Amino acid sequence: MALSRIRGSFGILLHYVPVKGILRGHIQTDCMACREGAKRHLLSEDVVKLQEFQRRKLAVAHQVSGSKSDFFEAFNQKLKKNELILKDELKLLLHLCQSAEDMATARCAISRYHEENSNSAFGEFKFGPLFMRLCFELGQEEMAAATLTDKNLRGFFCDSTSFNIAIDMLFKKGLYQSALDVLRDMKNQGVTLNKDTFTLAAGTCYKLNTPESFRICTALLEEAQTKGHLLPRHAYSFTVALALRQNNVPKAKSFFSLIMSTESRICQNLKVLILAMEGAMNECLDVLTFAICSNSPAFIKKPEFAQEVVDLVRMRSKDGPLMASVEQVLSCLQQSGQVTQESLDQMLCHTPSGRKRMSTGIMEERRISRRTLRPLRATLLSE
Repeated sequence: MALSRIRGSFGILLHYVPVKGILRGHIQTDCMACREGAKRHLLSEDVVKLQEFQRRKLAVAHQVSGSKSDFFEAFNQKLKKNELILKDELKLLLHLCQSAEDMATARCAISRYHEENSNSAFGEFKFGPLFMRLCFELGQEEMAAATLTDKNLRGFFCDSTSFNIAIDMLFKKGLYQSALDVLRDMKNQGVTLNKDTFTLAAGTCYKLNTPESFRICTALLEEAQTKGHLLPRHAYSFTVALALRQNNVPKAKSFFSLIMSTESRICQNLKVLILAMEGAMNECLDVLTFAICSNSPAFIKKPEFAQEVVDLVRMRSKDGPLMASVEQVLSCLQQSGQVTQESLDQMLCHTPSGRKRMSTGIMEERRISRRTLRPLRATLLSE
């Protein structure tokens, strides 16, 4: 009964509407509370779109009449009776999930849906990102990984976004080996690896910091280069840092040379590390001296170096001919506030801010009526 009541209003349910007042049907959501705990390391909100997903969940909950428990009870009955799962029913189900128990129903539902629609035409709605955002919100990273790698669901997750969100979830929880397993499965399934995937892969391998992860990371990036892919600076930075962790300075220099712009704080720290580790103290001293004597305007922040980088430079110059000069420069950096306690690891594992949206200029011609929200020309003609 609940399904028949709900099905008629699907056209309204799956479009965003403002939420005001109390949620109809007593469907509660903790999505506002979970934002604080949903800090990502490597993917921006532009990719994860968690807040957009949460707003849509609230909108759907606001429109549903009846209780959530009635809906899930009716849906579970459909599953037991092997009845056909419709696309809009599955959409609604995923937007109403609030617990691990609900997720178990959703997991069964997508398996049934995939079994019934595995030969659907190209362009069909992709449920993968929707399911992964739900896993992200409810902290179900292990379910996400298990679902992605389920052989019975091959083809259901045919987009890179689903895999990227799952890898990011696992990365956030420190489950780096599981993240690497998902990456392997992504490649085996023939899903296209995009720039976010390469950053996540390099970051995962960097965190594992083993000879095997180093081999995988370098092979992955070198293969991408041969295919003409433009790799992000963040992916190269992780690879350089991993090479240094593995004491492979030549490989670190090789990948660092591929970075188009090395003016960022991370790149400056990596550059100093490379020079210090290969014993090029004269060049290292030049870089640090330039950072102090930079003639950049006052409103531009001067380069900062991690304390661990400064400590390594000091150690490598100890008892050498440049020891006094290095100590003097390092002291100047300290006094000018250019030595930070933020580690290189923290610099690398940051959440990108995402794409910056251009604000509408004051003098830009207005095309939409502020009163009717209709096209301005049509509004003027009608008045």
